[in-house]
Amino acid sequence: MIEFNERHSEKKHFFNRLVLIYIFFACLFLFLLLKTFSLQVSSYTDYELAALKNKTREVLLQPRRGIIYDRTGEIIVNNVPSYNLILNPSQIIDLDNLLLEIQNIISLNESDILYVKENFKIRSKLNRELILKRDLTKEEIAKFEVRKYRFPYSYIAERYSRENLYPYLFSHSIGYVGNLSDDSLEEILSIQKLTPKETIFKYSNGFLSGKTGIENIYDRQLRGFFGVKKYEVDASGRLLNEIDNIPAVDGTDVQTSLDLKSQKVAFSELKNRRGAVVAVDISDGSIVTYLSSPSFSVNKIANGLSQNDFEDLINDKNKPFFDRAAQGRYSPASTIKPAIGLFGLEKNIIDWDFTIDDPGYFKLPEDGRIYRGWKKGGHGIINLQDAIIESSNTFFFSLAYKSEIKELIEHLSNFGFGRNICLDCFLPDSGLLPDPSWKMNTLNFGWFKGDTVNLGVGQGYMSATPLQLAYYSAFIANKGNLNKFSFVQDDRTLPKDFFNSSNIDDGDWEKIHNSMIGVIEKPEGTARRLRELKDYIIAAKSGTVELVSTDTKEDYKIIREEEGKRDHAIIIAFGPMPNPKYAVSVVIENGESGGSVAGPVAIEVLNSLLDNE
Repeated sequence: MIEFNERHSEKKHFFNRLVLIYIFFACLFLFLLLKTFSLQVSSYTDYELAALKNKTREVLLQPRRGIIYDRTGEIIVNNVPSYNLILNPSQIIDLDNLLLEIQNIISLNESDILYVKENFKIRSKLNRELILKRDLTKEEIAKFEVRKYRFPYSYIAERYSRENLYPYLFSHSIGYVGNLSDDSLEEILSIQKLTPKETIFKYSNGFLSGKTGIENIYDRQLRGFFGVKKYEVDASGRLLNEIDNIPAVDGTDVQTSLDLKSQKVAFSELKNRRGAVVAVDISDGSIVTYLSSPSFSVNKIANGLSQNDFEDLINDKNKPFFDRAAQGRYSPASTIKPAIGLFGLEKNIIDWDFTIDDPGYFKLPEDGRIYRGWKKGGHGIINLQDAIIESSNTFFFSLAYKSEIKELIEHLSNFGFGRNICLDCFLPDSGLLPDPSWKMNTLNFGWFKGDTVNLGVGQGYMSATPLQLAYYSAFIANKGNLNKFSFVQDDRTLPKDFFNSSNIDDGDWEKIHNSMIGVIEKPEGTARRLRELKDYIIAAKSGTVELVSTDTKEDYKIIREEEGKRDHAIIIAFGPMPNPKYAVSVVIENGESGGSVAGPVAIEVLNSLLDNE
């Protein structure tokens, strides 16, 4: 009986287990059925799209960069065709033999060959072109073309090179292009909601971006917008058929205000001396001449410079990379005197009849310190007009001494000193317009009355760039009404009327102009040597920037034996008078005399501009 019950119990447990197994497999079957339905029906679109994506590839299309013109429509920077030798790796069986045969007609360097060998396999697998040599010469092209039947899987393709037609004239103003970093490329493409991809290049050097100058400032406008091509690809990623094409939008051309003719004159006159020339159109603030010297070839930089050549440029004692026009700091020296005179008139410290007896020096009442003029024995009885013509230091020493420093600084700031006066210059320096707080914070010294006295003749701590000096010159020429400077004048609203004083009337401006005309026209004028060089009536003020203070001319003769310690030559000028159109500044480092050394450069630049009118 017990045995029967045990057997019955076992059969019952077995049956229950069997039922559970059936239920498990039924649930599994139901799950698989539902999953199959989901894959085939519900998620069909998603998987179809994913599969399609794996079958297609997007390739970027590089746009053509815009052309840059001078103000007359002359091309300064163009896209010049260059020719590359291209291989089709997927069709080439014996690469080494091919390279040997090509070397018989076209010179290949080690880096060319190494690049091809390193990238051959992957390019072959993906069916992509491989550049063997860039920028073929006409002779190399001719040699290849007559033998191209021997190289069925090699061909010459046209690309572009970015070329400045006057690479030394516009090295700092126009600037140069270079390769893009990955981060920069990502940033550029993000504007179009694109990501970095394989690219079909129009330029031999690949991705281009403006690094300095106008190429940099107007890079977004010049570079255009990338296009996109969509290809069908096989499982290996090989490009098959083109299925979509959104063309690239070429960059917009830029017409600058630069004048090629005057630029050539400035370059010729400066004779590769260290310095700068800046000339502007007074009517709208357009920069027409912009030269920093010595210069360098922007084409060599843009198209690949060897490491040795690059280091030579960097280490050159004359610093050709340094943009002296916008970044060089120089004391304005005696060129500041018209502005100081206007301050005296504005504050009623002096009038045009006011005179002093100039003994050749100024003695500071506080401590008896002597501040010497350039003329031994002085200029005698002298008024403001003659003080500008003859450049009396003593007159302006005494005028500055009577001035409140904060008011004087504010006044000079209105003339563009100590501020950025250019809308689209590349990294312009603001110079230095010192005040008591600056001196305390920088040098941990209080402001002395002697500091103000030095400021009256443009010496001491004050410094300005040639760009600022050109602005100052144009500002005086236009009687205190001037746009900010720009290389490209467009429809932007440009700020005017920096000068906020109403106490300088038109008559005072006219007399300042006449005084500056006298600098050249009067027999006692400090730039009288320029009288015979000019074709028009020109107003000017020359200056000499002292690098080493000396008491006598004999002392200076010893100092000047070392070129680097010689005074800088400086001049501002504008004309033709009485209705000036252009203003110019010239600085020549260690040139010594503003009137006789910097002056002829300024005159020739103005002559070239006015002859075009």
